[in-house]
Amino acid sequence: MTNITELLRSRYGTRPFELESEWNDCLKTILAHRSIRGYLPDRVPPKTLELIVAAGQSASTSSNLQTWSVVAVEDPERKAKLSELAGNQAHIRQCPLFLVWLADLARLADIADSRGLPREALDYLEMFVTATIDAALAAQNAAIFAESKGLGMVYIGGIRNHPEEVAKLLGLPPLVFATFGMCVGYPDPAKITAVKPRLPQSAVLHRETYQLAAQTEAIALYDGVMKDFYAAQKMPVDGDWSEHSVRRIATVASLSGRDRLREVLKNLGFQLR
Repeated sequence: MTNITELLRSRYGTRPFELESEWNDCLKTILAHRSIRGYLPDRVPPKTLELIVAAGQSASTSSNLQTWSVVAVEDPERKAKLSELAGNQAHIRQCPLFLVWLADLARLADIADSRGLPREALDYLEMFVTATIDAALAAQNAAIFAESKGLGMVYIGGIRNHPEEVAKLLGLPPLVFATFGMCVGYPDPAKITAVKPRLPQSAVLHRETYQLAAQTEAIALYDGVMKDFYAAQKMPVDGDWSEHSVRRIATVASLSGRDRLREVLKNLGFQLR
């Protein structure tokens, strides 16, 4: 699917607005994104990993501090252990390349210590937020590049289920936190899903000031779109998007152990003042 209008229709489940031109291939790659959970055994080509990282390093970073790192995992035993820690997700074991994106304040701490300089600001929540944002921006750049080369990917938030065990497995020093994982590989054509619709722009695009009440109509429309999507994809989801989403926030149990994240972060060296 290469037509921008068709891609927009898939992304929103309806035709959202008229276009005056086709725009470009970059937008086509972005609009065609879908999560891939089935991979062929083929390894990624030589130097692809390095180009993925180069794409990540080309993302914006706050004050050029570059407070992120990434661990590339290809060893089957290590991937199997990470899969176990992230909720036994089979695609982590199956993908040829698994990337763990890190919020990394250890590098700056080490530089300051080696020069005998203070690093008090690293103890504050702002720096952890900065590092997390840096990691997310880099990862998304990397994802877009990977998809532009015919690779597929899916983010793995389950990497935060057992942060201390992940840190030990990957040899992370204090002040480094695994924010999320990313499977990378060639999609298995037998397991490719459709583009998943997103909320109408009237629910997420606010002009001048935020309008919560105005989103009601957009969400009702989206609930209908998603019920059709679930049915077409034969996904075992009861109810509509709203019901499904509210169930995900109803109890602490839905956090899969991440309710102790503040405690874990302090154990990993983050003071979060």
